[in-house]
Amino acid sequence: MSETETRAGTSAARTEKPAADEKPLLKVEGLVKHFPVKKGLLQRQVGAVKAVDGIDFEVRRGETLGVVGESGCGKSTMGRLITRLLEPSGGKIEFDGTDITHLGTSGMRPLRRDVQMIFQDPYGSLNPRHTIGTIVSAPFRLQGVEPEGGVKKEVQRLLELVGLSPEHYNRYPHEFSGGQRQRIGIARALALKPRMVVADEPVSALDVSIQAQVVNLMDDLQDELGLTYVIIAHDLSVVRHVSDRVAVMYLGKIVELADRDALYTSPMHPYTKALMSAVPIPDPKRRTAKSERILLRGDVPSPIAPPSGCRFHTRCWKATQICTTTEPPLAELRPGQRVACHHPENFEDQQPQDTVLLSVAKEAAALVADEVLAESAQTSAAVAAEREPEASGEAAETEAEASAEEVTKKSASKEPEGK
Repeated sequence: MSETETRAGTSAARTEKPAADEKPLLKVEGLVKHFPVKKGLLQRQVGAVKAVDGIDFEVRRGETLGVVGESGCGKSTMGRLITRLLEPSGGKIEFDGTDITHLGTSGMRPLRRDVQMIFQDPYGSLNPRHTIGTIVSAPFRLQGVEPEGGVKKEVQRLLELVGLSPEHYNRYPHEFSGGQRQRIGIARALALKPRMVVADEPVSALDVSIQAQVVNLMDDLQDELGLTYVIIAHDLSVVRHVSDRVAVMYLGKIVELADRDALYTSPMHPYTKALMSAVPIPDPKRRTAKSERILLRGDVPSPIAPPSGCRFHTRCWKATQICTTTEPPLAELRPGQRVACHHPENFEDQQPQDTVLLSVAKEAAALVADEVLAESAQTSAAVAAEREPEASGEAAETEAEASAEEVTKKSASKEPEGK
C-alpha cells in the first residue's frame, strides 16, 4: 500500500467540506434488520439474528463515510439496507429528503439511478456468460435510458474512465484479472451517473499491489464526478486514506462515529482503541520494540443473543456493573465525535461513581499492556482536570443567576408595601 500512503496527504483536501446547515444526502434513524431463526417441521421462529440493531448516522453530500468493524458486525447488511437491496425490519432511511424505507420495486426504480453499489467479490459479481459490453450496459437497458451517442459509445467511454481499453467491449470476464474485474464493476455502478455509491469492501479480494490503484481510482472519480461514498472495509489503512469520517461498528451497533483525524489520533471507545492498536507500523526500527497491541479476550458474542447493556462489556478491560445493565447512548462528547461508552478513552469518565471492575474486565486487563492502561488513566484524569475549572465556572454562573433571580423576586414582592 505504498502508493496509498504517498497520496494520503492529498486525500485530506480531496473533498470540500459541506456547509454545516446543508441537509445530509442520506439520513438513517434507528435502522434495524433482524433475520428470523426457524426450527422444526412447522418452521416456527425461535429467535432472530440481530444483524443491525438500531443505528443512526448521516452522510453529507460529497463526503466519504468509512465503516469498519470485525467480521459479522453488520457492516455489509447495513450497506444493503441503505441501498434497499434488503428490507429493513425497523427504523427510517431518508435519501435527499425522501423516505425510502419501505418503497416497493416500482417506487425504488427512479432512485436506482442515484444509489448504486460496488460489490466485494469481483469474480462473483460479473456474469461469466455475458460480455463486458453487455454487463456494463445492463443499467441502461433496465432503466430504459438511451445515452447520447448510443449505448456502445457510452460503455466504451466508461471503460476508458476506469482505466480499461474501449477494445475490451466484446471480451468476457474470465479474460481479466481481479483488479480489472473490479474496475468493470465500478464502470457498471457509474453508468447511470449516481449521486451516492456504496462500496462493500471493494479492495479486500484484491492483491495488495492492486489495492492502491483501485482506491486511488475511486478518489479520482469522486473528484471528477462529485460522488458521495459509503465505503465498508476492514483494512484500517484503506479507510484512513479514503474517508472523511469513520463509523466503528460492533455487533450491530455503531460504537463510535468521528472525523478521520480525531478517530485515528485519539480514539475514545475501548473497542476502537483495540482496533487501532492492531494496525502494523511499517518501521524496521520498531522491530525489537515492545508491542502495545491490545489483545481482546474471547470471541464476538452471538448476534442471536447479544449481551445486555453495552455489547462490548464481555471483552472490555474497563467494564463495570453499569455496563452490564445500561446501554450507553451514542453521545457527542467532543465536537464531531460521538461515542457510546460509559468509561471512554481520552476523556473524563461518564460514570465516575461506578469504579468496581467486573471479573471479566480484570481478565481482559491482563491482556492489555501496562503502558496502555497507565496512558489511558493519565489522559482521562488530565481531561477531567481540564474540565473541572469549566464545570466550576458554569456552576458559579448558574449560582449567580439563581441568586440574582431570587433578589429580583424579593424586590418585586416588596413593591406593594412601599405604595
